Amino acid sequence: YSNAYAVNQYLADHGFVVLSVNYRLGIGYGHDFQYPEHAGPQGASEYNDIVAAGKYLQSLPGVDAKRVGIYGGSYGGYLTAMALAKNSNIFKAGVDLHGVHDWSDFPEWSDTGNLHRYQVPNTKAFLKTAWFSSPDAYVSTWRSPVLLIQGDNDRNVRFHQTVDLAERLRLAHVPYEELVIPNEIHGFLRWQSWLDADTAGDAFLLRYLKP
Repeated sequence: YSNAYAVNQYLADHGFVVLSVNYRLGIGYGHDFQYPEHAGPQGASEYNDIVAAGKYLQSLPGVDAKRVGIYGGSYGGYLTAMALAKNSNIFKAGVDLHGVHDWSDFPEWSDTGNLHRYQVPNTKAFLKTAWFSSPDAYVSTWRSPVLLIQGDNDRNVRFHQTVDLAERLRLAHVPYEELVIPNEIHGFLRWQSWLDADTAGDAFLLRYLKP
């Protein structure tokens, strides 16, 4: 995560107040913190941490409450998309790097072993909950601009997740931009890919959030 912390420092150097959220599901705070009820595709309860962080930033005297943004990669990309979809009133712009946008559209769920890991007695009900735990389900309330970044050879989150979200945003007239990195996987292998992604993300946030 050193690249992300470098981006945090860059933004701080350019006048941003930066809060790095260790949301639920993260390690280091015990079992109950790492395994909350109704997390991920079972209800996205960890998203509550992001809303709380956004409201906390808005309460600080050194923060312009109307210019709070968000960015993240992978699971952080998922939470970025959730923030923009569900709370554009708080988060005014975001950068979503290879995030999950539809929990119900994972090929893993065809493996009953994976469903058993989530203790799923009813597959249909689980997939419905997974859908409503996803940013795609809330595109109708998405207002804030977003930059979508992903490598087209991602093996962790299917590239289709970004393609599909972009089309949903286009149809909903939500302002979005895309940076597709050819022949790149989930955790970018090339230094240039990180440089391109982080440079584009920083420029996007500066453009939309700086006075």
